Amino acid sequence: MQSIVRWPLALLSIFTVLACGKDRDNTDPNKKYHLAGSMTVDGRIRTYWLNLPPGYDAGNNYSLVIALHGGGGSGEQFEESSRLSEKADSEKFIVVYPEGVQSDGLLRARTWNAGTCCDYAVEQNIDDVKYISLLIDQLTSKYKINPKKVYATGHSNGGMLSYRLACELSNKIAAIAPNGCTMVVKTPCNAPRAVPILHMHSAKDQNVPYKGGIGSGVSNTYFPPVDSVLNVWSTRNGCAVKKQTVETNSQFVHWAWSNCAGNSSIQWYLTADGGHAWPGGLPGRSGADEPATSIKANDLLWTFFQQYQVP
Repeated sequence: MQSIVRWPLALLSIFTVLACGKDRDNTDPNKKYHLAGSMTVDGRIRTYWLNLPPGYDAGNNYSLVIALHGGGGSGEQFEESSRLSEKADSEKFIVVYPEGVQSDGLLRARTWNAGTCCDYAVEQNIDDVKYISLLIDQLTSKYKINPKKVYATGHSNGGMLSYRLACELSNKIAAIAPNGCTMVVKTPCNAPRAVPILHMHSAKDQNVPYKGGIGSGVSNTYFPPVDSVLNVWSTRNGCAVKKQTVETNSQFVHWAWSNCAGNSSIQWYLTADGGHAWPGGLPGRSGADEPATSIKANDLLWTFFQQYQVP
């Protein structure tokens, strides 16, 4: 993986690249674009990292994947641990890594307001849905992105926010692929359209246990069982065929809810290996859980996303 560009160089890049915007004429198939960006939302500066695939200028009609880091992580960290930019470069889609607001505590931890989790973002009632909505508007206006092909994925607290985006931004988010999380919205989900969902989880995850309950992380939050969350979504999505086993082996179980409205589906992979980490990626930090190797999140989510777009 190419070394991640640090802030001074990235800031220079964004001034040069964004200033040119769509008028750039560089079709070098090997040229990489890795940019840092920011915008002001509700008086706060919100930051993100953007990866455009090699040969970006020669293409058109790109898909955009919004990749949301876990609590205490960052855009840079999630890019490195997920290795999603490598997949984006090879498959020619755009990926953006937004960053949660930093707390005012000693650790300056970044979190997302996904409803009842997590921490500073919830305490300060940060409007992260608004931030992501405005970010989508900004990126689709500056880059050659098909606004019907915008997707959200995330790990842990970031995956929780992707569920909230599915509830509140289904007019902009075509499908979601959360990992190691559950849905923690405070109010009933009223998405006006069926949202396809690919959920990934490890049976060994203790931070956000898939069976529900209080996790072992720092947040003293109750997490609803994943099964109940997906059953709620299957009803909302009008799935005629409820949970069925697609594949089961010693490494993982794959379930699906199918024949849903809008030709959508709900998929769930529960791995026997790994822990609270991105499947097929790298540990999020020193001493963190090892990722599952039985599935590769990036391969699964990209295959899943390509089936769907906003009507």
